[in-house]
Amino acid sequence: MGYDIGFIGTGADPDDPDQDGFAMAYRHASGYEALDDCRLTACADIVRENAERFAAEYGIEHVYEQYERMLAETQPDVVSVCVPPGLHADIVVGCAETGVPDAIHCEKPMAKTWGDCREMVRTCEENGIQLSFNHQKRFGGPMREAKRLLDDGAIGTLERLEFSAEHLYDMGTHLFDVCSFMTDDEAVEWVMGQVDYREENVWFGAHNENHGLATWAYEDGTRGLAMTGEGSDYVDCYLRLRGSEGCIEVGPDDGPPLRLRRGSGWKTVDTNREGVHGTSPSRLGRVRNRLVDRLPFLAGDDGPSATYTERAVAEVVAALDAGRPPEIGGRAALRSTEIIFATWESARRRARIDLPLGVDDNPLESMVEAGELTPRAVE
Repeated sequence: MGYDIGFIGTGADPDDPDQDGFAMAYRHASGYEALDDCRLTACADIVRENAERFAAEYGIEHVYEQYERMLAETQPDVVSVCVPPGLHADIVVGCAETGVPDAIHCEKPMAKTWGDCREMVRTCEENGIQLSFNHQKRFGGPMREAKRLLDDGAIGTLERLEFSAEHLYDMGTHLFDVCSFMTDDEAVEWVMGQVDYREENVWFGAHNENHGLATWAYEDGTRGLAMTGEGSDYVDCYLRLRGSEGCIEVGPDDGPPLRLRRGSGWKTVDTNREGVHGTSPSRLGRVRNRLVDRLPFLAGDDGPSATYTERAVAEVVAALDAGRPPEIGGRAALRSTEIIFATWESARRRARIDLPLGVDDNPLESMVEAGELTPRAVE
């Protein structure tokens, strides 16, 4: 059995990313290309030159400007949606309602409004279509090893997760997802936050705060703490896990990829040993992750190392093979994304927000449009 792959939104130049786009279709394509049972067959971009360049890069035969025509004429089994987040909902819902693809793999963040996020998941579920989002950071070797150490009791009971990021929306979406991964998708009980937005900061057509503070609580009592923007050095690693008996730190980029502290001293943890990239704890017991079966070169350093996005794509196809929800499925994305919109809603209401979040809009964008926040344009 094989899968025909279609792409919507190829982007411009993958070697020159900016705040308008990162041409993520190229990274998705590398993931599918590494799988023997995937055929790259079609692509669509409203800028035809972009689509033609992408098609030439990957030997794709069918090139379109309108994705609806691509779906109707080529009938792809899997579609990767790589347009800006403001267009995600319309295209994902549009694809799902055609009933053509079996799976849709969408770039993150999910969408510009909380209502659109929920609508994408609802429509795909109603039409029996597998939906996933490219929260690929959880597939990194250090992240998988940190999870293994946590589940093995290396730091006792997890008490708090901490991180810093440039902003909550585009960067934070990855970190909230890995927090969800570390807590086995535990439900979030409440969120409280505040933002400063004095200078316009627009990424991929969406507003992002200049400085933010978020704290949240999971139903099992675990807490979360995040700072963004001017506080992006508050946590001097990518992710910190504080437990009752120690601490785990993932990153930063210029330091050890993973280190563990029990007592007074830190120990650097080897994340290059065989199996680190291809194993993950399971809530049903520790089993070999399906990724290593599909992409053997994920294990160890004997061969080329797959990128995080390639690992995410492998998981998407493995889930489709097995008829199970992917790790990075729509429901998982909703759990982490809700914290972002709830933080902005907390800033709008100046109050703690108990979940589920009961708004449909984008609170940060709504505050800007209402004049409650007045960021000045940056020249």
